[in-house]
Parts: sequence; structure tokens; C-alpha cells
Amino acid sequence: MLQIDTWKRVLIWALVVAGLVLAAPNLFYSRVESHNDAVKAIETSGSTPEREAEAAQWPSWLPSDLVNLGLDLRGGAHLLAEVRVADVYAARMESLWPDVRDVLRDARDEVGTIRLQDSAPGTLRVRISNPDGMARALELVRGLAQPVVSLTGAGATDLQVAGDGNEVVVTLSEAEKQATDERTLQQSLEIIRRRIDEVGTREPTIQRQGADRILIEVPGIGSAEELKNIIGTTAQLTFQPVVSRSGNANESAGVGNEVLPSMDEDGVYYVLEQAPVVTGEELTDAQPTYDQNGRPAVSFRFNPGGARKFGDYTAENIGSPFAIVLDDEVISAPVIQSHIAGGSGIITGDFSVEEANNLAVLLRAGALPAGMDFLEERTIGPQLGQDSIEAGKLATAVAFAMVLVFMFLSYGLFGLFANVALILNIGLIMGILSMIGATLTLPGIAGIVLTVGMAVDANVLIFERIREELKSARGPARAIELGYEKALSAIVDANITTIITAIILYVMGSGPVRGFAITLGLGIVTSVFTAIWVTRLLIVMWFERRRPKTLEI
Repeated sequence: MLQIDTWKRVLIWALVVAGLVLAAPNLFYSRVESHNDAVKAIETSGSTPEREAEAAQWPSWLPSDLVNLGLDLRGGAHLLAEVRVADVYAARMESLWPDVRDVLRDARDEVGTIRLQDSAPGTLRVRISNPDGMARALELVRGLAQPVVSLTGAGATDLQVAGDGNEVVVTLSEAEKQATDERTLQQSLEIIRRRIDEVGTREPTIQRQGADRILIEVPGIGSAEELKNIIGTTAQLTFQPVVSRSGNANESAGVGNEVLPSMDEDGVYYVLEQAPVVTGEELTDAQPTYDQNGRPAVSFRFNPGGARKFGDYTAENIGSPFAIVLDDEVISAPVIQSHIAGGSGIITGDFSVEEANNLAVLLRAGALPAGMDFLEERTIGPQLGQDSIEAGKLATAVAFAMVLVFMFLSYGLFGLFANVALILNIGLIMGILSMIGATLTLPGIAGIVLTVGMAVDANVLIFERIREELKSARGPARAIELGYEKALSAIVDANITTIITAIILYVMGSGPVRGFAITLGLGIVTSVFTAIWVTRLLIVMWFERRRPKTLEI
């Protein structure tokens, strides 16, 4: 008998209604987007009358998830950055100097006095006064080497140590350089992604290109310069010992030291030791707060390793100044009054509330391991995106209309049922895309247009099979039932092969290719659901009401 259980009918209509409700916010895109932005701003920065008014534009009890528009639809910024991996080599050698100094100082009776020498970036040169102790010095410094942590560098160490006259020369090994390059690119990708996510930008494309380049595309951002401001700040926080304070920018720093300006005091410069006591990489948290005078500040907390080093240094240097340095500027240089245990503290300065928030964001995201050169930057205006949207709408509408007309002319009333299911199918696709927060691009629209054409394939197979069963002198009810049963295997086989193709495109592709694969895959799932269940339910409801003696398809 041609029938569908009541619970199945309820479930089918519930799924359809849920999909349409999830898709509904996209019909009021600007209003819902303003509501979402206002709600997020209220949660992070507090309520204002303007934000409350914007939040009230959309009922809070309704779904507010939207389909994110990609760069080609919404406009935004495009950057191609090259990571200066050589900076990491230089930083490694600078941070190695205290260890080399300590290990050679313990053997001073063999190697004599030691002195750091000027050297090229990425190279550490240390002069010893007793050339006869060179072998011992090389042995001690080589003892600082560690195994390279990478699959390609198995069995190798990270340092190359050689003698040059009475100088010990230390560089990174080639295996370590390769491993460092890989770690630097991965760390840069992650930090850039975290920084962009922190400011609430939707669905960026951040991916590696080649050996040392990163592609960054962010929809909805005002300009490439704005994007550079978000990711271009390194936010490298260090705590460095103060050698002296001066009003001369050309002050002689000496080997192993550097001269940095004060952020708050014009014309004031500090001579600091280059090797930091603690770095921002050892921070675990940073939050905006207020100091004892009610001025905006940033509180911070170190991990156990950083807390131990910070505590040891403050315990040994009570009464001495130390500098808090952010991006080569001294924020403040307080005098250590007591042992600071626990690994937490506060950064004060001439901050506004917004600056304190931004600094906390950057510190939480972490320091970029190396500087970046922007090789290519483009700002894609929203007008181009609007043109793309209009072109996509037109293509979808034309395809949609032609399919609807074809189905009606070919199958009459049954074609109308298929058309209703096709309309619901589009709504379900948009609802699922909204629910999972997917990004819609031009290739994604192409996937939807292709789905419109493919969505009726299952109905065509079913209707043609029903026609064949009617020719065998079957009754209408039995013909419909057999039509669905015998067409099912062909429908499943055809759509499984397409699903496999969509999965391969998603796994192997990136960016626009993935967008196409997502909409194509979701479209296949929803079209099979609407063809097998929704169309069948419409036909069964019609058949139960009319009880026709014959069928004309």
C-alpha cells in the first residue's frame, strides 16, 4: 500500500521547517549581521544605547547564523607575505649567548677570559684569551647542542661549532635550519589566524604558499592597510636588564647591548642587554585591566618556566631597573622592589582603553616568530563583490526557472511536486550552510547552480519508472510504490559517485575548490532527501485526498 507512517511525516516536515528557519536570516542579511556585530560588541566591550538599538533589529529568540560571504562576493583584503626566516636564526644566536657565556665562564682557568664579538646575523662569535684552551671551549659549547626535532633531521644536532683562530664560531646546522623554517611558517600561520579571529573577522583564508610565503585573504575588512595593522604588529614582549638610561639616541651600546627609545618619554633612550630575561612566548594570558590609579593597563601571567625565570631574576636583582619592551620600544623601566613570585604582573603606560584591549589581544595571540615582507596587497571593493552576487543570482534564477518550466511541461502535476521539492531543497542548502558557518564564494554559487540541475535527476528517474509501471497495467497506487522502490538503487548509485568526487575535491583542494565541493556535497544530500521523501510525501498526500483512478505523468 502507498502510505507513510505518521511519525515519518512529522519528522520530514520538521526537518524541512528547521532548514527553512535556519535559512531565513539570510533574507535579512544586513539587519541580522548588524545584530550579530552589536551582540558581540556588547559581550566584549559593554553595552551602549547604539549597540542596544542595533541588537534589537533582530529577535534574540530567532536563529541568527548567516552564510558567510567570501572575498569575491563581499570584498575585502588580500595579502601575500614573505616570512623573514633568517630573523629566527639571529634570535636563536642572541638567546644562546648567555648559555655559552655561563659554560665558558665555569672553565675560565682553561679558556681564559671570554668576550662576545661583533658577528653577522645568525652567527655567534666568542673570543677566548687562551688559544690553548680552544679544544676545551669547543667541547663545552658543543655540549649545548640538542637533537634536531624533525623527521628529516633525525640523528643531527642543532648547532655547528667551529674554531676560527682564538674565536669560537657557533651557527645553526642545516638540518636545524630546515626544521626551524617549517616551525616558523606553521607558527606564523597559527598566530595570524588567532589574531584575525580575535578581532571577529569572518572566515579568513590563511594558507602557506611555497617555502616561506603566506597567503592571507579576509572578507569584509576595509582595506589591505587595515589588515596589515592587525597582523603586521609583532607584539614581541620582552623583559630585559637595563644597563643605563640616556638622552642620546646615538649612545654607544657596546657588544651584546642595544639602544631602544622610551614609548612614553620623548627623547629618552635606554641601553639594554639584548638577551631577554623572559619573552612573550612564555606568556599564558594577558587581559586588559586598570592600574592602582584607574588608568588602563594590561595584566599578564607567565607559564611555569617563565614564572621561575622571572622570579629568580627579580630575587637576584632587587634595587636594579629592568625594562618591559614591546616591539623595540621601552614601555616602562621600573626598579625591582622585591621578589616577584607567581609569574604574574601588570604593564602600565599611557594607554587608552582601546589600546589596552588591542595590546592584550596581540599578547594573547603570541609574538610572530619573524618579521614579514608584504610582496602583494590588494583591496577588493564591495562593488566588485556586489556585481558577483548579482551575476550569481541571475545565473541561479535562470537555471532555476528553466528547470521549473521543463519539469512542469514534462510531468504536469507531478512536475509541480518536484518543483516544490526543488524550492525547499535550495532553502535546506542555505539553512545547512548557515548552521555550519560555511563561506559562500563564486565557485560555491556554481555548486548550487549545478545542484539545481542535478536535483531533479532523482525525480526524473522516479517519474519515468512510474510511467513504465503504468504501462504494465498496474494500478496508480502500486505504480507509484514500485516506481520509488525500483528507482532507489539507481538514485543512490548516481549520487554516491558524485559525493565521492565532492569529498576528493574537498580533501585535495583548497579555497574556492573547497567552497564548490561543500555546496555540491550538501546539495546532493538535500536533493536526495527532497526527491525520495518530500516529493513522495506530497504525492501520497495528494493521492490520499483525490484517489485518482488513472495517472497522467
